[in-house]
Amino acid sequence: MKKRMKWLVAAAIVGLLAGCARTAPVTQVKSTVSAGHTEYQVRAAILKAGLNRKWVMSDAGPGLIKGRLQARDHTAEISIPYSATGYSINYVSSLNLMASDGQIHKSYNRWVQNLNQDIQLNLSAGAQQ
Repeated sequence: MKKRMKWLVAAAIVGLLAGCARTAPVTQVKSTVSAGHTEYQVRAAILKAGLNRKWVMSDAGPGLIKGRLQARDHTAEISIPYSATGYSINYVSSLNLMASDGQIHKSYNRWVQNLNQDIQLNLSAGAQQ
């Protein structure tokens, strides 16, 4: 009986540790844009990256894009203020991503990093044209 109890306690601890490992601090992206880009080019790079990554992007006023990603039963919403000199990707809200106290599911951070990487690639490709 004691052996079974030890196994149950060990399994519970492993389960708790595995649950904690699925969250990380919310990624904050603040990126500068190399000289020679216009605000329109930065906007186009953001919209193209969002489309390629399955984000639903919408203009939310001058110099601001809102993004929403739906992946199965998870939803993430971001805002992206931008100009000719830079942009930021800011967390707005989420559903089913365990967001609390500055922590969020690691998938959110991966989605944002991939989006940022694609924006940078689009800006680099645009500079070579």
